[in-house]
Formats: sequence, C-alpha cells, structure tokens
Amino acid sequence: MIGSKLPRVGTTIFTRMSALASECDAINLSQGFPDFDAPQALREALGEHAMAGHNQYAPMAGVPALRQQIAAQLDLYRGVHCDPEQEITVVPGATEGIFCAVTACVHPGDEVIVFDPCYDSYEPAIELAGGRAVHVPLDPLDFSINWQKVTDALTPRTRMIIINSPHNPTGSTLSHADLLQLESLAEQHNLLVVSDEVYEHLVYDGQPHHSVLQFEALRQRSFALFSFGKTFSVTGWKTGYCVAPPKLTAELRKVHQFVCFVAVTPVQMALADFMRDAPDYPGSLAAFYQGKRDLFCTMLQGSRFTLRPSSGTYFQLLDYREISALPDTRLCEDWTREHGVASIPISVFYQSPPLDQHYLRFCFAKSDALLRHAAEILCEI
Repeated sequence: MIGSKLPRVGTTIFTRMSALASECDAINLSQGFPDFDAPQALREALGEHAMAGHNQYAPMAGVPALRQQIAAQLDLYRGVHCDPEQEITVVPGATEGIFCAVTACVHPGDEVIVFDPCYDSYEPAIELAGGRAVHVPLDPLDFSINWQKVTDALTPRTRMIIINSPHNPTGSTLSHADLLQLESLAEQHNLLVVSDEVYEHLVYDGQPHHSVLQFEALRQRSFALFSFGKTFSVTGWKTGYCVAPPKLTAELRKVHQFVCFVAVTPVQMALADFMRDAPDYPGSLAAFYQGKRDLFCTMLQGSRFTLRPSSGTYFQLLDYREISALPDTRLCEDWTREHGVASIPISVFYQSPPLDQHYLRFCFAKSDALLRHAAEILCEI
C-alpha cells in the first residue's frame, strides 16, 4: 500500500461543482472561467502560429518575444522595469509557477504563512516541499489582513508568506498600506514572498492594483505570479508568468525545467503578437468586468441575500444567512440540484471555518443574459 503524501487532498471543489452543474444542467457560476470568447485577433494568431509550424519546444524560460512584451506591460501598467532574460519566466499556468517557487525555496520543517480562506493549491505545494502551512484568518467581515495576527504567527522557522490580491475566493484587495506592512515584516524577519496576482487587472471602483513589484524591498525577495488566462479570457491555455529577481528566478527555473520544462509554443507566440498589437487591452478589463459585477449585484437587490460588492476578481460572495442555516458545502449542492445554479462554498478554503459565516461564491465572468437569468432564479429562493 502506497502511503499518500497528501492524505487529506481529494478532487478539488471546482471540479466537483462543475461536474454537478453539468449533471444537473445547471447554470455554472462555480468554476471561474468566462463563457465568452477571447479576442478574435488572439485566437487567429494561435491558429496562424500553429499552422506556420511553430509547434516544437520553446526556450525553457519562455519565447523571447513574449518575455519582452511582458516587460513592456510591466513598465506600462506597474511602472517597473524588468529584465526579460533574468527576471521573467513563462510558465504553464500560475499554479505551476507557485508550485515551483514553493518547492525551490521551502525546506523540510519550514513554515509558510497563508491567509484563510486560502486558495487550495498553496498548502499542498508547501506540504510536498516538507513545510508546514500556518493559517492566519482574514477578518470575517471584510476579509482584510490583521497584521498583528501575522506578527504573532511568525516563528524562527517562518520562511515565506503567500499573499493573493485580488483575492480568490473573497474578492478583497490589499491596500498600499498592506504592502508597506508586508515589506516591513519581510525585511525584519528575512522572509520570502509569493504574490499571487493573477487578477491584477480586475480591480474595481477606481482603485489601483498594488503589486509587490512596486515596492523595491519586496521586489528583491518576491515571486510575483500572473495569468494570461485571466487577463485574456483563455483559461484553457494554461499560460502565465513569474517575475522575480535574478537569484530567485534562477532557483525557480531549476524546478520548472523538471516539472513542465516549457509552456506551449504557439500559445506563447500568439500572446506575444496580441500584446504587441493591443497593449491597451488589459486596461479595458476593469470597466468591462465591473459592469458585469454591478449588473449581477443590482439584479439581486430584491433577493434575501446580503452582499458587499467585490473589490476585485470576477467573483461575488453572497451571504445567505437570512435564507438557510445549512452549511455552505451542503447548500451549494442542494441549490445546484433544486434551483439550477451552481456556486462554490468558501468554508472549504479554511483550516477552521468561522461558525457564523454563510457565504457562497458566484462567478460573474458570464454573458449578461446568463447573469440575469441566474439572478432571477436566486431572487426566487
């Protein structure tokens, strides 16, 4: 009998709920993917590069033209200058990049601070590296970080902190002051940082995204992860990138080359072309998705749910405490079967879920017609 290295890990909640939605022919607002097409020029570029024969291995760190376009966009949107050769690595999805960063730097016995509710890929990576995840709960009302709790959680074994902003599953974002607090702690305690910023362009109500790359002391000790899938509505292309200082990049690439080695060549070339020809496209996303958030939230004003509009991502939490006392894990399945709308329970992202929380997560990266239909159903519950 093989002893599992991840005995508590099963099939992800996203896979289970999407499968249930399909089984019940329900509206799938559970898994986070758009139901509309990516830009036509991007899709056409993929076909052109595949048909032109660009189908063999790319350089391990990524196609040079794409890394150059990434550097250009970091300059344009974040005001930071990165070396495409030594600081940017294209990876087959941000999840792989996070795994490689953790595996490269976490040793047996090290502790890594994560924030609950915590995206489900972080802790397995930590455990496989021989480390231990230390869970610090976010504020139960607005899902902000209590930095005193972070300080209290630090020990001589603390090696790394993983942050996620905009935050999945809650839609909260970190402020400039939060990043200054993180910078101070990281310097004081010599900590590494993994910053999951895959929803960087989906920040609403006129607020900016704050990246670790914009804080010099943080930048020198951070892996920042980004996703083309989220930015360009191509989640199935599973392509992202990691930005880190040269020494950390070198360590990440040592692992990356033995996990996936390279990301897909024609995908990278298509992305490079589109980013060159449409550099302003990411800047249009906040208004586009805020329109969908606002539509969904407005349609729910007559419901029995309570909500705080999401600050980022394309997810909206709904508080159902006035409707049911059932646990979220039970309710999301019941409502998928009985009402035909699938969602995600957020208690599964906690080590110890708060007893007084009653939230379900809904994805609003959908057509307006589908969002209206789903909201009409939810208003009748």
